[in-house]
Amino acid sequence: MDWDRHLRDFETHLRLERNLADNSVQAYLRDVGHLRRIAEPLGIQPQQVTTQLLQQLLFQLHQADIAVTSQCRIISGLRAFFRLLVIEDVIDSNPADLLEMPSRPKHLPDVLTDHDIDALQATFDRSLPGPARNYVIVEVLYGCGLRVSELCNLKLANIYPDEEMLQVIGKGDKQRWVPINPRALRLLQDYLLTIRSQLTPQPGEEKYVFLNLRGHHLSRVAVFQFIKEAVDKAGLHKNVSPHSLRHSFATELVQNGADLRAVQEMLGHESLSTTQIYTHLSRQYLRDTISTYHPHYKKK
Repeated sequence: MDWDRHLRDFETHLRLERNLADNSVQAYLRDVGHLRRIAEPLGIQPQQVTTQLLQQLLFQLHQADIAVTSQCRIISGLRAFFRLLVIEDVIDSNPADLLEMPSRPKHLPDVLTDHDIDALQATFDRSLPGPARNYVIVEVLYGCGLRVSELCNLKLANIYPDEEMLQVIGKGDKQRWVPINPRALRLLQDYLLTIRSQLTPQPGEEKYVFLNLRGHHLSRVAVFQFIKEAVDKAGLHKNVSPHSLRHSFATELVQNGADLRAVQEMLGHESLSTTQIYTHLSRQYLRDTISTYHPHYKKK
């Protein structure tokens, strides 16, 4: 029963002391669940876990072709779990502290151009309520740089049309203010007036901005699905997800000279280093530009 008890304590710690959102809590619990599945059949309780057992887990994850980014996240989850056991005097030292993070691949995500966004939005039949709503969602994601979970949880009270601002609840329930451009705001207000007002929200769903036709607020899966379908219809040969719109928002700002700390604030990044990926994107853009237009780049 030690696993159950310690996992309950861990969940309470994540929710109450670290104030993490439900998605983050579930991710941490899944991370520790990977370890439990190999330790428990061997009769190993949390306080008996060694660094060698954790290394065995990482080897299995590597053999199963689990992405390096996922491996890094699992290590972070295990460190947090055992850190709590140290604090509670269950163990003397954290066995996960000695684990080395695998090298993350250098990955620059696909970025959508303005033309790509137009092509994406052109696939929506705006005479129908669902596609018309999806058109607005793409505009808000691209125009404001929201995470898909932030968009799905956006509430009517979070819209400040006079200030042209959205109040966004991000990771860890942290609030931030994000400007919304006049076009996106107008489309959003039109949606509320002509589509959202005609829907009957289910009990408890009245406060959400984006509803499905059954009156429930949209899920992340639903947004992923309709964007995937729109990408296929538009013939975009790019790996596109709702997060691509957020990447594209930030890339446009950085390439056009926006202050990096302002971009950090709008994206809700805790660390500036997370935002700095967009400086790399910008440098790639500069290289691509000069290689296209400078005559000596074409000489062998």
